[in-house]
Amino acid sequence: MSELTKELMELVWGTKSSPGLSDTIFCRWTQGFVFSESEGSALEQFEGGPCAVIAPVQAFLLKKLLFSSEKSSWRDCPEEERKELLCHTLCDILESACCDNSGAFCLVSWLRGKTTEEQTAGISGSPAESSCQVEHSAALAVEELGFERFHALIQKRSFRSLPELKDAVLDQYSMWGNKFGVLLFLYSVLLTKGIENIKNEIEDSNEPLIDPVYGHGSQSLINLLLTGHAVSNVWDGDRECSGMKLLGIHEQAAVGFLTLMEALRYCKVGSYLKSPKFPIWIVGSETHLTVFFAKDMALVAPEAPSEQARRVFQTYDPEVACTGNKICTPGYPQDLLLNHNIRAHAVHVGVTPGTPGSPEQEGTTPQDHSFQDLEF
Repeated sequence: MSELTKELMELVWGTKSSPGLSDTIFCRWTQGFVFSESEGSALEQFEGGPCAVIAPVQAFLLKKLLFSSEKSSWRDCPEEERKELLCHTLCDILESACCDNSGAFCLVSWLRGKTTEEQTAGISGSPAESSCQVEHSAALAVEELGFERFHALIQKRSFRSLPELKDAVLDQYSMWGNKFGVLLFLYSVLLTKGIENIKNEIEDSNEPLIDPVYGHGSQSLINLLLTGHAVSNVWDGDRECSGMKLLGIHEQAAVGFLTLMEALRYCKVGSYLKSPKFPIWIVGSETHLTVFFAKDMALVAPEAPSEQARRVFQTYDPEVACTGNKICTPGYPQDLLLNHNIRAHAVHVGVTPGTPGSPEQEGTTPQDHSFQDLEF
């Protein structure tokens, strides 16, 4: 098994301290992208866990179906059209994960019937010309591959251009529907992004992308598939807390994200994810991810000037970004405030003599304290 394979396994699954537990979680993730028989454009999930990959793919598939085609109904989706939709959706996500538009794309496949010598090579970066037209299992095949065995059989292929990638993804359509399709696509996204790039974006690089106990995908994994960046937070922009830089979302996403955790006051989702470019949202609960969507573009109007102003304000006062308070000390660049249509009003607060902490009590002359009340 190659070093790259080991790094990939550690990034996704963490240090394998309990083989039995890892195999249990791994088995829940072994499924392909399978369309429902009752809903032509709906992807099915068989076990808990892989919704962290299936839900983003479903969301982008609906975006392409609803807003990039001339179909009048999203329910009517024949087999050939589903094939095109899925493959184009996978390519779109891989393209967004590609760093700096370098054009270095990766596809990971698994091979059967190889010799022991070939198996030990693992992900060796074999050239794109090499054939991987092998027999793939069906989505729920009887054949079982263990955790170690599967990772000994995977192979990476590299592509330098998007047209080459699209042709390869389409040629390997049967692979995406086989038992390991979800994992193979996840690994393709991770290697296209780059393991080191992902570690630099994740808040805690020691935390695996798939929880080793419960098997759910992390927020970094969801953000990577939604935005191309594996940041751990859902707020707008970066924040600084006690000297630590916490990375967030830097631009309006094509597909949004909402979570029940915000209603419980565990987090706050920024407007870049709440108000995406298209009226499609991934909605997270305590245990599952699902997709909400609409065809009415009025639901996702362009960002309001007040939101832009608030973001500028928070950039100059990181503590306010955390508290939501709109009272700040003097010193904000007035031209900056005017350019973003923020009106600043001077507020003077006097200290009552004799109160605890007052100037009289401290032996100093009483004086007013000036603040700025910013109106968006």
